[in-house]
Amino acid sequence: MEQLVFLPGLMCDQRLFAPQLEHFGKCYGLHVPDYGLHQTMDGLIDDLLKQLPSRFSLAGLSLGGIVALALVRRAPERIERLALLDTNAKAETDAVKKARDPQIDEVRHNPAALESIIREEYKPKYLSDACQNRGAVLNKVVTMAVDLGPQRFIAQSRLLQNRPDQVLALSLIQAPTLILMGRDDQLCPLDRHELMHKRIPHSVLKIIEGAGHLPTLEQPNSTNRALEEWLASGNE
Repeated sequence: MEQLVFLPGLMCDQRLFAPQLEHFGKCYGLHVPDYGLHQTMDGLIDDLLKQLPSRFSLAGLSLGGIVALALVRRAPERIERLALLDTNAKAETDAVKKARDPQIDEVRHNPAALESIIREEYKPKYLSDACQNRGAVLNKVVTMAVDLGPQRFIAQSRLLQNRPDQVLALSLIQAPTLILMGRDDQLCPLDRHELMHKRIPHSVLKIIEGAGHLPTLEQPNSTNRALEEWLASGNE
């Protein structure tokens, strides 16, 4: 059975891909690895390569897309297909890096602050106003974050701060690649995805209407159709 790996975004787990896991579960071996408490990309990639199958198709959203790019850079022979969802190949800007530090300090000294940080500062910017179940999606992602807890928030924030710029490596990707984004994504806007599409050979750009940063939950049917086409690529 073909193996399919999903890599979640910041403070998300397998629930981010619940519609996809249900849709593809009968036809694929599915994996959603845990990032643990790694704060460096090299350490996380070392760990993931020990956990994951010898060959697989790989889909990552946001932080998961950043991790996916690092994985395919390290072990291209293991990646059959690549899907990059609402993500960014560039390193984090100095301004964004600096803005994470007070959030990290607040959560370290007051773990209960995590929920308000996620609800008030992160997730409202993630979702499209056109998403009909926006409130339910917001509640789900807040619940995921609270369940994962402060230590993972700190570790994943450091991962994002410390990530390398991966733009120059995009042209080396040979796997059939889907680049997918929600039309209303404010965190990773269209120009970031057009850059990846321009530089990655054999790539296809898909834009999901009525979705922001989390199309897997906001518009699961449209996202699943795009993933179906991607998974069929190379099988003609």
